[in-house]
Amino acid sequence: MIKNIGIIIFAALAAPLSAQKLGYVDSDLILNKMPEYKSAQKQLDDQAAEWQSKADQMQAEVDQLYKDYRAEEVLLTKEQKTAKEEAIVNKENELFKFREDKFGQTGELFKKREELIKPIQDKVFEAVQKVAKTEGLSFIFDKAGGVLMLYADPKYDKTFEVMEELGIPNDQNQNQNQR
Repeated sequence: MIKNIGIIIFAALAAPLSAQKLGYVDSDLILNKMPEYKSAQKQLDDQAAEWQSKADQMQAEVDQLYKDYRAEEVLLTKEQKTAKEEAIVNKENELFKFREDKFGQTGELFKKREELIKPIQDKVFEAVQKVAKTEGLSFIFDKAGGVLMLYADPKYDKTFEVMEELGIPNDQNQNQNQR
């Protein structure tokens, strides 16, 4: 009797699941086909390279101060040593603050990425939602995201439908070969 109830419950729960329609997209492919994404990414890369160059220059200054200190250490008075050590520590703190301000979790690069990339991601998200509703899909997974997808039947790939919704030209044969 309990076995029969278990089978009935399993069947009742499994029936709605089998009616669910699934799809997936490759957001990396979509984003990399969008000129505005490439432009935004280039702006971010250029800015990050500029700031990294400045950080490298500051690090070289810290290294030189320390090297000079080590070379002169035996000749310096206690007060001179203290002054040089403070100068090194101040320069290190300045470097740390610069890196944190530019590259930290709430730094300028993060804010710039939010400003440039988020609207593009929102546009893709809206297109995904529209394709899902048009095709009656219950779920759409991102092949490029953190979801582990061990197998994906290409017939459920909605990448090109989303690209079409966004007005992104694509050569489906070429893109299929790149996957």
